Amino acid sequence: MNRDQQFLLPPDMREWVPPTHPVWTVIEIVDTHLDTSAFHASRRTGGAGRAGYDPDMLVTLLVWAWSRGMRSSRQIERACTEDVAFRVICAGDTPDHVTISRFRKDNHTACEDLFMQVLILAARLGLGRLETIALDGVKIASNASKDANRTEAGLRRAAEAEAARIAAAAAAAHAARDEAEDDLYGEDDPGPGQVPAELADPGTRSARIAEALAQLDAQKQAERCERDGKAQDYLARLDAGQTVLGRVPVGAEVAAAERRLAEAVAAQQSVIERFQGGTAAGGGGTRFAPKPVDEHHLVRRRRAELDTALRKQGERTAAAGQRRRNITDPDSRLQPLRGGGWVQGYNCQAFTSEDGLILATGVGTGPVDCDYFPEMVDKAGAAAQLIDTTRRGKEQTGTNPEELIGVMLFDAGYCSRANLTAPGPDRLIATGKSRHLEAAAAADPVTADPVTGPPPPQADPIQAMTRRLRTKAGIATYRKRSPIAETVFGHAKHNLGFRRFTSRGLDRARSEWAFHAAVHNLGKILTHLTAGTPLPATP
Repeated sequence: MNRDQQFLLPPDMREWVPPTHPVWTVIEIVDTHLDTSAFHASRRTGGAGRAGYDPDMLVTLLVWAWSRGMRSSRQIERACTEDVAFRVICAGDTPDHVTISRFRKDNHTACEDLFMQVLILAARLGLGRLETIALDGVKIASNASKDANRTEAGLRRAAEAEAARIAAAAAAAHAARDEAEDDLYGEDDPGPGQVPAELADPGTRSARIAEALAQLDAQKQAERCERDGKAQDYLARLDAGQTVLGRVPVGAEVAAAERRLAEAVAAQQSVIERFQGGTAAGGGGTRFAPKPVDEHHLVRRRRAELDTALRKQGERTAAAGQRRRNITDPDSRLQPLRGGGWVQGYNCQAFTSEDGLILATGVGTGPVDCDYFPEMVDKAGAAAQLIDTTRRGKEQTGTNPEELIGVMLFDAGYCSRANLTAPGPDRLIATGKSRHLEAAAAADPVTADPVTGPPPPQADPIQAMTRRLRTKAGIATYRKRSPIAETVFGHAKHNLGFRRFTSRGLDRARSEWAFHAAVHNLGKILTHLTAGTPLPATP
């Protein structure tokens, strides 16, 4: 082995990797098939210093790195000096990790547009089959520890401690500087002074604590307004003599219980007065004297209901004081995991087509998938229209999503009567666990296929969907959900290493998830091109 042997690299960089290498395709796609003007808009031109890096090169670098499971800016910088494909992308001009990180940070709002550009390119290549699409969610950890969660009282104590620490640090710095300046300038000369960095920096820990407290206060105010509005409407309908069905709103439980108790007391008191009046007049009356008001069964029941309402109100008040916010990423929340445990992060949603293309993405803080149904269905409909318009040409077809999407598949986390009856394309929503649905379809199958579309008004939507999933066609179609919806999450976590966001805040999490979806779809495009399909002509 002779490490002193000298070699010469080809002077033409195009000979460093074979022409069939996918890095050339990624470079061509970004340079000629994607509109990256949103990334160019934030580029600083002119002024002192060296010329800035080409935004198209940095976009290509990030796309290639993420497709290789490399998301750390320092790892990307190192790869730009060690990996030939990365060196080809940079054309020998290696950006440092600060440039890469700053570019990603400054252009996070352009990621949604990049995702749509890639989706349009995929549609031009014939990808994006809409016969069967599926929605699912996955919990992704935020760039924060769950140990950094604090209650409102804890946040206020932390804010006070942080203020005291900064004040003490500032006083110590001033004292040390005064002593040094006295030695340097003399006791009568004030000398130059500087504000401590902690007091001048707006991104300090105290700012994040204040943001978390503001979020808690805003949430409490919003919940209070919503609760009071529903309670006032409910009580007003009771005052008007209307019969109100359903559960009593949370804010009206105590007031409604007090009214029921007062009605029961008044009714029993009226019975007692009539008995006493009949006895005094010497007329006939009831054979037995009525019970005292406090001993009557209805009054006792109403009083127990009032005690229960007061207890629940106290428990809710105590629980409200235990709400937690994270002082590292105040937007993130504790998310329950399917196998048990918790993760500090976000709930990430993805609508996927039958050929594995991500059609729409969403990120939120709520752990319940059911709440994301309306937004994600609207996004999937818009994506279907975009794909249809791209394939047909530039004219607007005006086709409704109901005509473009065959059927949408959802697991039991999205099951609710509102989601089952909401307008939109045909859907299959599980009403229980998959193994229970399979067992029911095998043990008690429905031979006659039900009429597709919304169930009749007199039928319960959940029962109608349960019956449909017992049919041969219904359960066979639903079996496609797991391979379609969950494969993209397995690829993201296990193949690409996307288990934690690199930035903080809900807006940046949405942008990062959209960028990942764009990279995922570019991977589908590369696989499609490997089969021999050429790139379409530049529009």
